[in-house]
Amino acid sequence: MAALDDSPSAKKWLPLEANPDVMNQFLWGLGLPEDEAECFDVYGLDLELLEMVPKPVLAVLFLYPLTSKSEEERLLQANENKETSSEVYFMKQTVGNACGTIGLLHAVGNITSEIKLLEGSFLDRFFKTTATMDPLERASFLENDREMEVAHSVAATAGETEENFMSLMEESPDQYLMAHPHQALCCRMQLKLYRT
Repeated sequence: MAALDDSPSAKKWLPLEANPDVMNQFLWGLGLPEDEAECFDVYGLDLELLEMVPKPVLAVLFLYPLTSKSEEERLLQANENKETSSEVYFMKQTVGNACGTIGLLHAVGNITSEIKLLEGSFLDRFFKTTATMDPLERASFLENDREMEVAHSVAATAGETEENFMSLMEESPDQYLMAHPHQALCCRMQLKLYRT
């Protein structure tokens, strides 16, 4: 079998809006029951703002702007030989603009022991199918999964972001690099912090 390539594919999705309502509808539609978990905004890291966040917190998605410095750092990290714990659900991102979906899959994939997915739902099937795959195999599986691509597309058009954002980015991507957010996930596991 040929080695999988971890470079980005030519496939690009519309960015998923960092909006809890959009993310909730997306996850609920894929098989996360509404009473198991839901997404909320965190308005800051000050104690009084964190007190507003419903508990327990199972995962956190961080939103940050892509910059030339963050891209340099990402490229340096991509060349490092990292060992991934089998206790952490992780996949590479090979589809352009899929960071929101990847972040949500990381979040749900790392809390499956604390929540119950709908039996036979997309998420249930996805995590059962990819459980023994390595991060690149999971990325390839996601990249070729038409059901997820369609679900992502529906969710990506459900937000409040201007409709012409993607066409503007295609015309002048460097101008919008600073404005295009990226999402990273942090999960609390074995007293270690894993950053994707």
